[in-house]
Amino acid sequence: MSFRNFLFRLYRAREIKKHQLDYLFWECTLKCNLNCLHCGSDCTKDSDVPDIPVADFVKVLDDIKINGKIKTLSVCITGGEPLIRKDIEVAGREIISRGYNWGIVTNGMLFTAERFVSLLNAGMRSMSFSIDGFEEQHTYLRQNPVSYKKVTDAIDVVVDFQKSNPNYFLFDVITCVHKKNLKILKELRNDLIRRGVVNWRIFSIFPEGRAGENDLSLSPDEYKELMDFIAETRKYRTEDGKFIRLNYSCEGYLGDYELKVRDFFFFCRAGINVGSVMCDGSISACLSVRSPDFIQGNIYDERHQVANSFSEIWNNRYQVMRDRNWARQGKCRKCKKWKHCLGNGMHLHHDRLSDVAHCNYELLK
Repeated sequence: MSFRNFLFRLYRAREIKKHQLDYLFWECTLKCNLNCLHCGSDCTKDSDVPDIPVADFVKVLDDIKINGKIKTLSVCITGGEPLIRKDIEVAGREIISRGYNWGIVTNGMLFTAERFVSLLNAGMRSMSFSIDGFEEQHTYLRQNPVSYKKVTDAIDVVVDFQKSNPNYFLFDVITCVHKKNLKILKELRNDLIRRGVVNWRIFSIFPEGRAGENDLSLSPDEYKELMDFIAETRKYRTEDGKFIRLNYSCEGYLGDYELKVRDFFFFCRAGINVGSVMCDGSISACLSVRSPDFIQGNIYDERHQVANSFSEIWNNRYQVMRDRNWARQGKCRKCKKWKHCLGNGMHLHHDRLSDVAHCNYELLK
């Protein structure tokens, strides 16, 4: 493991130096038809932030293609709830016409078989649903009595499509684990396998947005239980040989659990390979990195015209994310694991002066 860690650090240093944009989030709306307890963006159905027009986002893509000279890029359309917008297909066709791929993350509330076909015809190549347990657990987190049926019906439609069209489309299910659904994960795993889901991602909830107001974080013992479950599931096979590919999210250095719970070493790629355009035009990294201290610019000028070059900002700013020595403070200052972690994920820092919100390695230790 130590030699593989060494090789990984060389690879990470090269990636940071190169900082090629590979993945771009477009936060197309902050409106949402759910009111989830753990929402890091604090989205509501009545958000007063106007939706960013497709034409404005297309100008960003043209800038990336022409000035950034990016030949391959994956765009993730998210929100809020992206399917609230009726013009996602318009955006999708614009993305495809520039040679890039795109997908969405959705809660499934507005999903229909007809809309699914429409999205596929517009070039959609990936889709993620969130399911947080069975009806009791999912409803608790999503705060809507029909949300579980909506998402499970949607999962069944997409799985049926995948069976008929293998290798055409990337699809996975996301679960946010907290105190009230930790104990049912084995049953959920078996249900997802029964449904034919192939790929599963698990996230732990971090204290941001509404999640900071609700007691959803796992205790150290619960967190270790989660890691053990993921490690066990990655080896699990049913009696007839079926399995599910499970990965823990990109959060946190995990010590001895590295490579046991996900396919890759911990590497926060925020501002290194991952960028975003937020609903108000702000430019950042992944959409979990929302602190004003880490916003790198805005696509709009003072007249609210698209004027600022995303490529120029990507190439010449983001130093706070590419050199993280500023994060070596507080509990990180004397940590012997610093070289592996670099201060955890950017989303766990409220600003450049505060200590990291929590340490995954410390929870396990």
